[in-house]
Amino acid sequence: MTPKDSAPGASGEREPASGTPGDRGATSGGRGSASGDPGERGAAVGRRIGLGLMHSLWRPRVLGAWRVPPGGPVIMAVNHAHNVDGPMLMGTAPRPVHFLIKKEAFVGPLDAFLRGIGQLKVDRTSADRNAVTSALEVLARGGVLGIFPEGTRGEGDFASLRSGLAYFALRSGAQIVPVVVLGSADRPGRLIRALPPLRSRVDVVFGDPFTVGDGSGRRTRKALDQATVQLQERLTAHLKDARRLTGR
Repeated sequence: MTPKDSAPGASGEREPASGTPGDRGATSGGRGSASGDPGERGAAVGRRIGLGLMHSLWRPRVLGAWRVPPGGPVIMAVNHAHNVDGPMLMGTAPRPVHFLIKKEAFVGPLDAFLRGIGQLKVDRTSADRNAVTSALEVLARGGVLGIFPEGTRGEGDFASLRSGLAYFALRSGAQIVPVVVLGSADRPGRLIRALPPLRSRVDVVFGDPFTVGDGSGRRTRKALDQATVQLQERLTAHLKDARRLTGR
């Protein structure tokens, strides 16, 4: 399988070190989370807000959260069938999450709010170097990066992956935790049709962490293609397990 789009550095040769913070220490061992970092504090606040909102509006059932590594860099790869999937994960994950979110969401008061809770703005129409650097910095300091590997909202079945997830996984060496959100897109709500029915059950299922690549950090086109195939196999297998486990 070939990824739908290219990622920064996805050439035939290994990309030279750029000297950014993301190049220095975004490894599988990672460093402890910098608790004094504004981004980390903001993400922790976002988690508390998400926890309150999600449990007030719906009935999340969280399965397998114990599988999330308690420390070190982690990439959460989440299916995306509804706009509420990101906030749902933020409010149910055992660690604060920094999501890569489309720049179109950063408008008006939401701009300052999303930045304040540690979320990362990304331009999906180009290779957004600022977003890449910010995401790698999150992993370099041992944080959690949230990614919708399908790139946009759809069926939420991991049928078509973009290459961004493979790039970040190979570049950082971080562990990948597959996450499936089920029930958010089953039917529209009666009061607000853009949201799931209030107090309905939404399942969030965390899978076993894994890594891709051979540990060398190579980001050649071949390495990205191979990693993307491996990721799709693991993510679709977790989706199948999650559906069987939840009965959805």
